[in-house]
Amino acid sequence: MRLYDYPSSGNCYKVRLLLAQLGVDYERVNVDIFNGDTLTEEFAALSPSRTTPVLEIDGGEALLESNAILAYLAEGTELLPDELIARAQVMRWLFYEQAEIVPSIASLRMRLSAGALTPDHRAAERMRQAGAACLDVLEQHLSERDFLAGEPYTIADIAVYAYVHVAGEAGLELSDYPAVSAWIERVEATPGHVDDLQPIPPDTRLGMGRSIYG
Repeated sequence: MRLYDYPSSGNCYKVRLLLAQLGVDYERVNVDIFNGDTLTEEFAALSPSRTTPVLEIDGGEALLESNAILAYLAEGTELLPDELIARAQVMRWLFYEQAEIVPSIASLRMRLSAGALTPDHRAAERMRQAGAACLDVLEQHLSERDFLAGEPYTIADIAVYAYVHVAGEAGLELSDYPAVSAWIERVEATPGHVDDLQPIPPDTRLGMGRSIYG
């Protein structure tokens, strides 16, 4: 397998985390998403949306969208239950993460780090409020269970953990959410856990025409 990814992307990190926990060997190809690497025709042939991660599996087929990749890799393991209701609970959080957490916590993390927004900008405040609402949902849910889909730990936890555990980089204080903080500790105690998610480099800049982000 070959994984095309960016070291500071939570969407890419979640795939690396699952691969590590499954003990799967793969080749890693760094893609600088802010410096034109996704704008080439070669990359577009892999990912027409010009986004990362991309997992190229044996035979050359390219899998896109981080949570779809998680579901593919986890099939047949306890990280993705066979029972339909349990599986639906996992899918619930995969959808929630992309629909709510990425546009708020993940997007604000990137824009603050890249200097596209200042912390006191109205758009930043809106994203921060949306991110806080996500953490409120998680806090209530995790106050009654160890993991998002109940037991055991699943790819739902991997997907949500990826950006939530660095919510501080979006200006959100995780210490205000004790159940979420305890869940983060439980995720980090799972076998094979790695955290190689890097901060967004301080020289990253949006609006330079070298990425799909501007």
